[in-house]
Amino acid sequence: MPHLVILYTGNLDAVVDMPALCRELADTMLAVRDDDGAQVFPTGGTRVLAYPAPHFAVADGGAAGRAAGAGKTGVATGDPGDYGFMYLNLRMGRGRSNATQKRAGDALLQSARARLDAVMATRHIGVTLQVDEGPEVFDAKHSTLHPLFRKN
Repeated sequence: MPHLVILYTGNLDAVVDMPALCRELADTMLAVRDDDGAQVFPTGGTRVLAYPAPHFAVADGGAAGRAAGAGKTGVATGDPGDYGFMYLNLRMGRGRSNATQKRAGDALLQSARARLDAVMATRHIGVTLQVDEGPEVFDAKHSTLHPLFRKN
């Protein structure tokens, strides 16, 4: 843990470089520091996974976006009317301060917006980011990744 899972409408694949977004978000997670300046998320445990939904229905199917026209919603003409949506869920283990959790969320949203704002200038897209902290009922790990990042 931590895991950032992205669920998104499949129509975004044509306009968003998802592999690059995943890498940028992982790098953002690795750069988050706690109140003492220590790295918050372990390098070997940081994962960003993105899943497109090939079938989806968002809001009214684009009718309002097409009817609004250019300038009224701040979205340029050329919007095909098929809304997009992206849900980002960061799940982390317990023990981090509220300030650290907020710092992680703010950093991830800023990173996502850096990639998405240009697309959102031409299309109607909703983005939701949530940070969850578990009370795990069972938490087992088996990994050959973590030893790569342990400092001797």
